[in-house]
Amino acid sequence: MSVQTRPRRLTTRDIGAKKRNGEKIAMLTAYDHVTAGLLDQAGIDVLLVGDSLGNVVLGYETTLPVTLADMSRHAAAVQRGSSQALVVCDLPFGTATDPETALRSAVMLLQETGVQAVKIEGGASAAPIVARLVQQGIAVMAHIGLTPQSVHQLGGYYRHGKDEDQARDLIAAAKALQEAGAFAIVLEFLVPELAAKITAQLDIPTIGIGSGPDCAGQVLVINDLIGLSIQPPPSFAKPKADIAAIVREAAAAYIAEVKAPAEETP
Repeated sequence: MSVQTRPRRLTTRDIGAKKRNGEKIAMLTAYDHVTAGLLDQAGIDVLLVGDSLGNVVLGYETTLPVTLADMSRHAAAVQRGSSQALVVCDLPFGTATDPETALRSAVMLLQETGVQAVKIEGGASAAPIVARLVQQGIAVMAHIGLTPQSVHQLGGYYRHGKDEDQARDLIAAAKALQEAGAFAIVLEFLVPELAAKITAQLDIPTIGIGSGPDCAGQVLVINDLIGLSIQPPPSFAKPKADIAAIVREAAAAYIAEVKAPAEETP
């Protein structure tokens, strides 16, 4: 009788080693048990339980209404559905406003879900928050550039790092977050040349989204990747499938079958 060994889950050390070894890091969002399992079977490195679930799952216009309870419920499902990928969960809007609030939020998430790390949006001002969590043994992924939780303060969704002052601030922020102990940094919608420069200057991996090909890894919202949406994908996303069309066709066939007149029996 053979004994099956449980596959080892990737760790933050493994993710860091991939950058040092020149291996690109693949990350996708997941919000449910089945999707997490399928992506895990495909060999994804990192699963992000993003607060983007507010847009693609819950139907909100922004991520701001997403609560810690929402994140906990979905993160627990993703954790249960995966066995090999590193699972990272967003701390949603208002739950990481200062080091102690963020610590309470992160502790709750880790205890309730079993995920391995949390993600925090924010520039250099978020460094003390990252440092506090890392001090308590919590792995943190940072996130700079376009930060959706700050959409109203930013004035919309647009590419970041176009002028010298903004580029300098983003480089400084990335270095401060690395110094605070972040194990990786998401660079969202940065000028590609700036994203490449930040990636070269950091020891930790950068994970790009709409920031060009030179980051240490890439992340996409799973719905954008597979074409499962009722809205067009962002300009930087290139869907690999059209699941929405398949769903519509299957539903239409089912509806027609149900509504068809019953065949008369002789």
